[in-house]
Amino acid sequence: MKKTYLIIAISIVLVEGCYTAPPYPPSSHVAVGVGYPGVNIGINFSMYPDLVLIPGYPVYYDPRVDFNYFFYDGLYWVFQGDNWYASSWYNGPWGRVDYYDVPAYVLRIPVRYYRQPPPYFRGWRADAPPRWGDHWGRDWEQRRSGWDRWDRGSAPAPAPLPTYQRNYSGDRYPRAVEQQHTIRSENYRYQPREPVTQQHFKPSVQQGQQRQQDQQRQQDQQRQQGQQRQQDQQRQQDQQRQQDQQRQQDQQRQQSQRQQEQQRQQAQQTKQEQQRQQQQNQQQDLERKRAQPEAQEQDQKRKATQQELNRKKKATQEELDRRKKEEDVRDRYRQ
Repeated sequence: MKKTYLIIAISIVLVEGCYTAPPYPPSSHVAVGVGYPGVNIGINFSMYPDLVLIPGYPVYYDPRVDFNYFFYDGLYWVFQGDNWYASSWYNGPWGRVDYYDVPAYVLRIPVRYYRQPPPYFRGWRADAPPRWGDHWGRDWEQRRSGWDRWDRGSAPAPAPLPTYQRNYSGDRYPRAVEQQHTIRSENYRYQPREPVTQQHFKPSVQQGQQRQQDQQRQQDQQRQQGQQRQQDQQRQQDQQRQQDQQRQQDQQRQQSQRQQEQQRQQAQQTKQEQQRQQQQNQQQDLERKRAQPEAQEQDQKRKATQQELNRKKKATQEELDRRKKEEDVRDRYRQ
């Protein structure tokens, strides 16, 4: 009897070992019991996890942790407490995914890659996916019919790992979902295939689109402000130029007015000088006309006097000549 119990116990250990024995020791950079806003499932990596691609599947897993942690189609997946959870960041926050919506390739992960399998996995093949239909019932199996049948040669390429999240650990880990969406949309361009993943990405896409619209709107506003500023500067320059031109015109007009005033003053002064000269000439003419009769009279007197002198002189000379002739005649008689 004891021998039979021993054989049963050894068999159980061997069966459990075929899918529970981890090929690596548990990672030391994982803590349990700390969560972030959202669903707390007790997972908190101190740094980015060491994810390894499952051969033949577009799914990654971390062989160094002691819980069921995977990455597929741009999301991290955790199976815990008979529930599936998903997150776009390696430490959550986590959102519960209804088992009707879990992607087929997540359901197809072989049993051996579950690092903390639930008890009902016992006895299932380690190289085959869990028998979800047996566990979740006929309704689930009918709605998810064909999930365990696929062409292994046509599996899609695995989504690229969001390694940009290596830069965010410890206190730098973004706790706000909006911040996570913002960082992801700036660094991760992968477009998911699965509807549930697309739905999960949708807020990020919408937020990215909204941010692009906001950026575009901000750029438009900045461009409009720049254009307005340029227009204001141009208007100010035009106003300044018009003011300068107006000032120059005013200066020219003032200078022209000064010149005209100077010319007017000069003309007036010239006219006054001419009038004064004319008055002087008129006065001189008047004085000359007034003085002309006296001058004529004096001239006549002078002429008369001169004539009288000439007459007397002539008479005297004639008298002298007569006397000389008389003397000459007497002298001839005497001889």
